[in-house]
Amino acid sequence: MVELHELPALTQRELLTQGTISPVELTEHYLERIDLLNPSVHALTTVTPERALDRARQLEDDSRDRGRPIRHDSPLWGMPFADKDLNDRGGVTSTYGSRLTADYMAGESSPIVVDMDEAGGVSLGKTNVPEFGFPAYGENLLPQGSARNPWDLTRDPGGSSSGAAAAVAARMLPFAPGNDAGGSIRIPAAACGLVGLKPTRGRVPGESGIASLAGLAVGGPLGRSVGDVALLLDGMVTGPNRYALRAPDDLGLPASGSYVDSLEAPLRPLRIGWNVWSPWSTNYEIEVDYQVNRVFEEALLAAVEMGHTVEYVEPSPAPDYFASFRAVWMASAASLPVPDEALDALEPLTAWLVRTGRTRPAADLPKALAALKQFELQIIADYQPYDLILTPLLAMTPRPTGWFDDSDGERNFMQQCQFTPFTSYVNVAGLPALSMPVGTGQPDGAPGGITLPVGVQAIGRPGDESTLLKLALQLEEVADWSSRVPLPI
Repeated sequence: MVELHELPALTQRELLTQGTISPVELTEHYLERIDLLNPSVHALTTVTPERALDRARQLEDDSRDRGRPIRHDSPLWGMPFADKDLNDRGGVTSTYGSRLTADYMAGESSPIVVDMDEAGGVSLGKTNVPEFGFPAYGENLLPQGSARNPWDLTRDPGGSSSGAAAAVAARMLPFAPGNDAGGSIRIPAAACGLVGLKPTRGRVPGESGIASLAGLAVGGPLGRSVGDVALLLDGMVTGPNRYALRAPDDLGLPASGSYVDSLEAPLRPLRIGWNVWSPWSTNYEIEVDYQVNRVFEEALLAAVEMGHTVEYVEPSPAPDYFASFRAVWMASAASLPVPDEALDALEPLTAWLVRTGRTRPAADLPKALAALKQFELQIIADYQPYDLILTPLLAMTPRPTGWFDDSDGERNFMQQCQFTPFTSYVNVAGLPALSMPVGTGQPDGAPGGITLPVGVQAIGRPGDESTLLKLALQLEEVADWSSRVPLPI
């Protein structure tokens, strides 16, 4: 007999609509999964079973939420998820992945949390993150433990949406929201064998990126399949009370405005560009692992066999990117509400970012912002002739726990850029990008011939998430990845 967590999220949503299962039944099922697996995967820092069951009963009773009815046709009605622990839910602990804030009780909910509720979702708790979300890996020093990669518990799940990805890969959640300022959705999606979408800047009202420094951080979905990601994205963009930037005519969407519905339309032959270019290569040695390169080449060949035109494109040189992105990243860290006398309680990477950011001249930031804006315009122009761009997502297979330097912040930052050299520039450009699992690689020295997920990145035109999802659906059908399950989970 197939268990609920084995079904796609889209199927679970259909069963809720049909009345075959109830929100309470589905919530109870996932709470049992969390009880079983979270002690080893550490995907959730906080679990809120009483609140979750009360919420599920509320939905079943059609009671009113903040004066508005939550209808059965709301995109996420009755669907379990968990909030990323960088986003506040009123009355629930927000650790932000740091010992300094491990006991902080949030007073008000973040906008994206409110939107997930208004879309009908049922939060089961908070998903694990590295300290304040800055690292591209999942390790932190919380007493709950760092999130682990369900494909190999000795491996890191990627960051910073580390617990979200680990929970979905382990079938502890049907899908999960994340956010992405330099790759924080796409990196853990690739490491954990998931589909992860960073939407266009301004697409998701509750985490649009418009107010974030340099427009980097946006909210987006993680799921086991393209359809599941489209369903969660439908829920994340339904927030009625805030503005968001929209592409003209919402590119590629049907009259319903639904990303799920858009998957039913056929995909025309595309002009696809590809490269393994990184703006970090001006200062760091960037090398793509042969296992990753093999899978990437297989994905390019698959795109050709599906009838698309694939050709090489290299962006213009970006000599100012290295210094400018680092200046913005450090300025963001410098603004953390942590007094100088408490910096020794931070982890070495965070402390290095904060200290360096607070000692830089004030004039560095506006210069960096101007340089990144020019980079954004140039990348969009370079990629404009193509429907989308394919690149590797990570340069390496998922890293062993403890691989990133835990004492030297400068070296740690370099390692992160070498691990994930293709993601941050997409945030600077504000473009949509999607990580899709298309193969596996066997890391050197991995015991027992273990293989780990390898993802490919697709970068789209402004506002055109639909084309990314449709191409990913084609590749998903070829790779048949969504049916694979981490063992022994």
